[in-house]
Amino acid sequence: MRQQDQHHRQRRRLGALVITALLTSSVAACGGVAEADGRRTAETPTVVSTDEGAVRGTLTAQARLFQGIPYAAPPVGKLRWASPQRAASWRGVRDATKPGNRCAQAEGLIDPASTTEDCLYLNVTTPLGSDGRKLPVMVWIHGNGFISGAGSLYDAQQLANSGQVVVVSPNYRLGIFGFLAHPALDHARARQLSGNFGLEDQQAALRWVQRNAAAFGGDPGNVTIFGESAGGTSVCSQLAAPGSAGLFQKAIVQSAECTGRNWSPGPPTWFPLPRSEREQHGLEVASKLGCSRPAAAAACLRSKSTEELAKWSDDGVGSGPTVGGGMLPISPERAFATGRFNHVPIIQGTTRDEHNLFTAAIETATGQVTTPTSYREQIHTLFDPADAARVLARYPVGKFRSAGEALSAVVTDWAWGCPVLARDRALAAHTPLYAYEFADTTAPWFTTLPKPNFPTGAFHGAELQYLFNDEQLPGPSTPAQKQLAATMISYWTQFAHTGNPNGPNQPRWQPFQDKDHVQSLDSTAIAPADLAQEHQCAFWTSITP
Repeated sequence: MRQQDQHHRQRRRLGALVITALLTSSVAACGGVAEADGRRTAETPTVVSTDEGAVRGTLTAQARLFQGIPYAAPPVGKLRWASPQRAASWRGVRDATKPGNRCAQAEGLIDPASTTEDCLYLNVTTPLGSDGRKLPVMVWIHGNGFISGAGSLYDAQQLANSGQVVVVSPNYRLGIFGFLAHPALDHARARQLSGNFGLEDQQAALRWVQRNAAAFGGDPGNVTIFGESAGGTSVCSQLAAPGSAGLFQKAIVQSAECTGRNWSPGPPTWFPLPRSEREQHGLEVASKLGCSRPAAAAACLRSKSTEELAKWSDDGVGSGPTVGGGMLPISPERAFATGRFNHVPIIQGTTRDEHNLFTAAIETATGQVTTPTSYREQIHTLFDPADAARVLARYPVGKFRSAGEALSAVVTDWAWGCPVLARDRALAAHTPLYAYEFADTTAPWFTTLPKPNFPTGAFHGAELQYLFNDEQLPGPSTPAQKQLAATMISYWTQFAHTGNPNGPNQPRWQPFQDKDHVQSLDSTAIAPADLAQEHQCAFWTSITP
């Protein structure tokens, strides 16, 4: 029993480090775009009337930007841990030239802290002009482990302009504010059960799109939701949520961990977890905050300061969706396996070297480089003794350029490559699916994070700079990388237009079938790749989860 407890504590510590590493994957917007000339300003309106009031945006050389538009009432005071309410209307023209507040979050390795709960704002990016037809709407759900980030960090001007789409990027409540499950918070101000207020915010943003997309030139009947990391898990959750039916017609899932819970290092972090587990965690947090008395727990929790609460958004367990009752009656994994999800065309994929980012971030956060000894120790922490020996034999340090690269390969194959393949198979049985793997091993690394002692490869989040402009990632620099970015934008936006990513003059992307082949997105070539062989999935199916 003592060994089991020690094993559990080791997994919790590693999981906490993984959550810390998630904070490094944010993408910040690139500023300083040039203003358009006066003629274009006269032709392209910068004032748009929404159902709450008029907003004035900004005209740039590529797009129209409208930032900081409220889509729900501030979730403060009595509305803390309440379902989102309609935003109040306003008179006159509201300034929409700056992003709204980031949702409350603790400081991360890169991201600054925010102590503002008044944060339910969204941004709209449109092309400069169209031929009068309504354009597809793409709603971007940001990642960062459900504990940090903001929609405004992702500059979608090139995506909108090149693909002729309208891009909407909302904030949603994070951490303890968005995902605390506690019986005292059920019903009353919550329309259903607690635990998924952040997901409810996303739905509220989608309902705002239904009401207002046409005013910005968008088609409310042609909406694609897409997200990466925790944003990808959000997309999985919205696919499984009955209340999301009809709010979108297509979905893109990028680097999500929403199925295969046991195929993950450390404790569950941003997985959709059963209500019993989320509530137990919520009760423990409330007790530590001095709010253990059931009858007074809700008022007690609402009396705490934002700063005090934000510290509990990531305590080794992390934040994420709650499964069971409420808006998520069943898990995405169960929904996909049984076909009980919103059947829409889907693009889904991961990056080839997902865990390279997490290993690098953990080494930076701890100041400790992975050594052959610590590699073996971590493998024994993650697996039972017999399986650990097999993993070490299959992934010996000598096959890699460093122990950190060996560890990254193990977790990438085990926790990312093979689970997504299983999810591809489940989804493809019920709906059109296009599967990919971002495989550009030359993808530029973060400007704000030291490089590890191994090649960074196609790391977690690497593909974002090929879709968005950002500060923390330099973006494509070589002609081949820029061509890959253009192709990916074409795939993503063509899918938003038609439900099929294929368009003229692009490499053909076949729908996923049982052959386990996915579209490999690489600056050297775009062609089918055998995901099962690449990530040694036959071996991993023999490892006890």
